[in-house]
Amino acid sequence: MVSSDFPSMRRSHRTAIFGALLAIAASAATAHAQTMGFATLPPGTLNHTTASAIAKVLKDKAGMNMLVQPLAGDQVIVPMVGGGEAEIGITNSPEFANAFESGKQPGLRMIGAAHTLQTPFFVRKASEFKTIADMKGKRVTTGYSAMRVIDTMTQAMLATAGLTEKDIVPVPVPNVVRSADAFLSGSADMFFFAFGAPKVREVDATVGGIRVLEINEAGMDAARKVSKYGYLTQVNPGPIFVGVDKPMKVYSFDNVLFTNAKVSDEVIYKIIDTLIANKPDLVAIQPVLGAFSGQGLYKQYDGLPYHPGALKYFKEKNIEARALQ
Repeated sequence: MVSSDFPSMRRSHRTAIFGALLAIAASAATAHAQTMGFATLPPGTLNHTTASAIAKVLKDKAGMNMLVQPLAGDQVIVPMVGGGEAEIGITNSPEFANAFESGKQPGLRMIGAAHTLQTPFFVRKASEFKTIADMKGKRVTTGYSAMRVIDTMTQAMLATAGLTEKDIVPVPVPNVVRSADAFLSGSADMFFFAFGAPKVREVDATVGGIRVLEINEAGMDAARKVSKYGYLTQVNPGPIFVGVDKPMKVYSFDNVLFTNAKVSDEVIYKIIDTLIANKPDLVAIQPVLGAFSGQGLYKQYDGLPYHPGALKYFKEKNIEARALQ
């Protein structure tokens, strides 16, 4: 009786062990293929294109499944990442700073500056408007209920010409896409957007050409009283810089990749390492990432914390934090 049951028991035991091993392997594979969320702006924006480029490179080169999650604006993106509903996100530096410094999102952590947001006012090329000062008494998109910081940056740009909201006709919009739509519909005389976004090219083609309003460099002291995160960068005529017909300076601030404190150091380190190693693949999808680099990621944002995984990468690569421009 014992001798006849023993082989059967051994087979049963082997089957159980084999089943357990399969379960462990399946679990490991699932964990490795775990999908992570990447919170960003809607299609048509610069940020959506950037997020799509990053997600593709992480998938193709590192096997990291990154689901791009388009949302209405930064007012939704930042708390979503801060609360752990998405692993990483992309937003502008003042938006990140406002959320963290207010104490509402203490779990936010910086990965680094992805690229500069060069954000002028655009007008119809056929219009008489040439400088920001020409916006006095005109219809200007404001409010940005889903992207509140953009309203602040708009006010800073107006300040370079000595203007405030009292000097313009406000056209309330929730986000930059709706700013462009208001311009297209004829309800606004300008729109605010970042160079490199598909929406800018769409508007340019639809209205028969757009032009960038020139900014008064001497007015930057007034602008910095509105926001310390803005600065000027040089642009020249070229495929990315739609509406630029001569060398000029435009209002700019940083676009940053960020995460939350619960994401592991290994994941953040791997993200940075993969993106740096495969920069040509990023640029092929998103040309504005041509300036992307390890050195460019690490900037001195006073009081804003970096994720330990990012700091580990910077330390190993001997990268020192750079001052804001």
